[in-house]
Amino acid sequence: MKKITIALVCMLLTAGAAMAQKKLTFGPKVGVDYTHFWDNEEDASGQFNYQAGVFLEYRFTDKFSVAPEVVFAAQGAKTKQTIETTYHTNYINVPVMLKWYVIKPLSIDFGPQLGINVYSKETIKYIPQEAPMLKMIADGTYDIKDLTKTVDFGVALGLTYNITDEVFVQGRYTMGMINVFKTEYTSKNFKYGNAQIAIGYRF
Repeated sequence: MKKITIALVCMLLTAGAAMAQKKLTFGPKVGVDYTHFWDNEEDASGQFNYQAGVFLEYRFTDKFSVAPEVVFAAQGAKTKQTIETTYHTNYINVPVMLKWYVIKPLSIDFGPQLGINVYSKETIKYIPQEAPMLKMIADGTYDIKDLTKTVDFGVALGLTYNITDEVFVQGRYTMGMINVFKTEYTSKNFKYGNAQIAIGYRF
C-alpha cells in the first residue's frame, strides 16, 4: 500500500509539473524593427534597426494568456531640413501583452509598453543645397542622453502565429504616447512609432 501511495504521489507530481509547463512557457526572441516619428511637423523618415530579448507567457485558458517581455531595441529616425539629423535612441522595452487565441495557432496581442532609454545620440549633417549661404560648423555626432526623457510609454497591437509548439513569428506595431525629448531640447513632438517583425522559441 505504501508503495502504491508513493507511486500515485509521484504520478500526481509529474502530471502537475507537466500542466504547469504547458501553461507557463518562456524563451528568446529576435527581430527587426522600423521606427519613425509619427507625430512630427518636420520632414521625417524612419530607420530599420534590430531588437532582441526574452518573453514569458502564462496561459489562463486555451483562449487567453498574458506575455510580459524584456527587449533591447535599437531605435531611431531622421529629420531633414537645412540640417539632416539622424537620431539613435536605444531602449529597454517592457511590453505586457494580453493574447487572445482566435484559433489555435494564431493570437491577437494587445497591451501597454514601458521603455527605458539607455543610449541617445544624434548625428548632424549640414545640407548646403538647402541653404547655400548658411555656413554650418555643427556637423558631427553628439550625446543627447541628458536631453532625452528616461521613460517612454506606448500601446502595442499585433499578431503571433505559432509555426510549431515551440517556434512562432510575430508582427507588432507600438505607438508611443510621450514626446521622446525634453523641452530643453525641442518643443516639437517626437513620438516614436515602431513596427516590428520577430521570431521566437518557446521552452
